[in-house]
Amino acid sequence: MPLLFTYSLRNLRVRKLTNALTAGGMALVVFVYAAVLMLDTGLEKTMASTGEENNVIFLRRSAEVEIQSVIDRRQASIIEGEPELMIGQEGIPLVSKEVVVMIALPGSDRSRTRSITTRGVGPRVLALRPQVKLTVGRMFVPGSSEIVIGGRFEGIEIGSQIRFAQREWQVVGRFDAGGSGFDSEIWGDSEQFMQAFRREVFSSVVVRLADPEAFSKLKARLESDPRLTIEAKRERRFYEEQSNTLSGLIKVLGITLSTLFSLAAVIGATITMYAAVAMRKREIGVLRALGFRQLSILAAFLAEAMFLGLAGWAAGLTLASFMMQVKITTLNWTSFSELAFPFVLTPRIVLQSLLFALGMGFLGGFLPAVQAARMKIVDALRAI
Repeated sequence: MPLLFTYSLRNLRVRKLTNALTAGGMALVVFVYAAVLMLDTGLEKTMASTGEENNVIFLRRSAEVEIQSVIDRRQASIIEGEPELMIGQEGIPLVSKEVVVMIALPGSDRSRTRSITTRGVGPRVLALRPQVKLTVGRMFVPGSSEIVIGGRFEGIEIGSQIRFAQREWQVVGRFDAGGSGFDSEIWGDSEQFMQAFRREVFSSVVVRLADPEAFSKLKARLESDPRLTIEAKRERRFYEEQSNTLSGLIKVLGITLSTLFSLAAVIGATITMYAAVAMRKREIGVLRALGFRQLSILAAFLAEAMFLGLAGWAAGLTLASFMMQVKITTLNWTSFSELAFPFVLTPRIVLQSLLFALGMGFLGGFLPAVQAARMKIVDALRAI
């Protein structure tokens, strides 16, 4: 059997151009397949890292996103007084009563507008969300028309002003949210945002639990309180759900493209292997005459086809890895806000793309390998 595999590898080197074209087609398919998986993984990682496991977000019952939710001050005060909340250094519960509003801002090239999430937050928001770190400037002063911006707003300078809600807002800081969805947001004081946007209610209330295991108890008690019309969710789970629609679209589009391209690659591999069988009939006859069984011939030609798939996988995954330097900006179809997220390559994607490439090689080489294995010795030796 090792002799047959050596024979297969030698023939790959002999027919360099044809095999290179076949492997190149497989590489293109692997690139598309891996890039789609990387894009979906990047989206999921971005949304999952947006929320904290120990945080709980309260929204109006049946509201899917924060812009649909309303929580009045009375309800917010009731939530703020619950005993399960973690108490901060100042003896005040870690609570952020937030106002979320979508605004349209011109893009950096002024050719289009962007849908940006503005979030009015409470003074203890950084204690609630430790993944958010100020990198330049300072935090806004509560009660002022100051804002801080996420890391993806690279064209906006500290000290400049942004106009929205019929007011000029001064940018005093930039924060890094660790690649989470907050990097695509603008933050300011919630009370000032309520005045500017002429709102009398909050969009959500976010709290930190002293004991994460107390979530079920707190959720059951508050959701059954007749004074409240709210729903409680773990913050991480809430933001993961925000990616479902966009993630589903990416997966459907990616599977469709990968299927179409893989069919073409399999057909190309089949044609290549049929040509290899036709050109090597006499060699096949000699191998059979030397005592190699049909199963050995079948395995040798299948290995040759899968070697092509392996080469295509290596080239395609290498190309896909360069996509890790790219960041996609698109519309989150659930929240209708602009969201930036990267391509992320994981060991799972490496393994999935390898199996996918080997599968293409197996399918492309199976029928030609069967034909080679079933060839009669006399007919093969008579081939010219």
